[in-house]
Amino acid sequence: MSIKELMLKYNDYVIQTRREFHKIPEASFKEYKTCEKIREELSKMGIESEIIADTGVIATIKGKKDGKTVGLRADIDGLNVTEQTGLEYTSINEGFMHACGHDCHIAMLLGAAQILKDMKEELNGDIRLIFQPGEEMGIGSLKIIEAGALKGLDTIFGMHVWCDLPAGKISVESGPRMASADYIYIDIYGKSSHGALPHQGVDAVVVGSAIVNNLQTIASRELPPLEPIIVTIGTFNAGERFNIVAGEAHLTGTTRTFNNEIREQLPEILDRILQNTAAAFKAKVTLRVDRGPAVVINDKDCSLIAEDAVKNILGEEALALMEKTGGGDDFADLQNIVPGVYGFVGISNPEVGAIYSQHSCYYRVDETALIGGAGVAAQYALDYLNKHI
Repeated sequence: MSIKELMLKYNDYVIQTRREFHKIPEASFKEYKTCEKIREELSKMGIESEIIADTGVIATIKGKKDGKTVGLRADIDGLNVTEQTGLEYTSINEGFMHACGHDCHIAMLLGAAQILKDMKEELNGDIRLIFQPGEEMGIGSLKIIEAGALKGLDTIFGMHVWCDLPAGKISVESGPRMASADYIYIDIYGKSSHGALPHQGVDAVVVGSAIVNNLQTIASRELPPLEPIIVTIGTFNAGERFNIVAGEAHLTGTTRTFNNEIREQLPEILDRILQNTAAAFKAKVTLRVDRGPAVVINDKDCSLIAEDAVKNILGEEALALMEKTGGGDDFADLQNIVPGVYGFVGISNPEVGAIYSQHSCYYRVDETALIGGAGVAAQYALDYLNKHI
């Protein structure tokens, strides 16, 4: 049977499987039930699997002939979001939800596994199925790399369902696709005093406010205007009482860029602005920058194979061009080792209420689009192996 025929065969399976995983979202690196169920599904297909990085799963579909090895990756963790969709298969784990579509990613990869398992006699090489934990923490990829998940791989392919693309559209173009996502922690130390005598203190709130404003000049005055850069301060905690000048403030945030050279420069730029701003107010400040995911950059040759896969499976009209996004994904760390492509599968459809953004407590998807993602993943793997016989 062809991939298109097998897509029809497994369409209902992908949708039902997605709903089952949607019910049991789990925190990053605590995906125990998710891991167990993935292994159960693979076992039903006759595919042996093993646990990797504690809660991840890895399995191999061996082709009839020797050849290259294609990795297909799905992330599997949920988010600490309380679901408000009202769906009959809503989350049964209070305070957790698959609000970013990782349930869809699991289902699409299992669907691709069903298709490729049925076609293994036609595979000129092997397929490695990788179900990765901890993506929402930004370090799950590093865990599976350390555990050897990428050893022997020649390419890697991943997908993310995306709320800004109409259902039935898939984007797989080359170049930067998602931003780096690093984390910043700022601690400001001033001097507490009575609120009626501010001249006797050093107001950490005022210092922090100046720092927040000054950091925005990185984008407008520090770096070239054609280089996108985001500096977001997400939390600002200071003070103990309404009539006391705050002696300390603690800020957290994130930086995003599509340029790895700028990413390397940012810690020095941030620290310079922080130190000089704090000095102007006679305060002290410390900065910690923790590395998150790198820039997701799709390999040109791999993207061409993926584009043909989309056309073959869904038709040329399904191939979408999508603006890169400031969101991050640790798939980037996998691409730093193995050339590959990260595709975006459109799931937006107002008719089924799929209008909410990733991470929303109302997040829904048009499930009819999922089998297309599974089919494209399978076609990419098949085409890559055939091209590299």
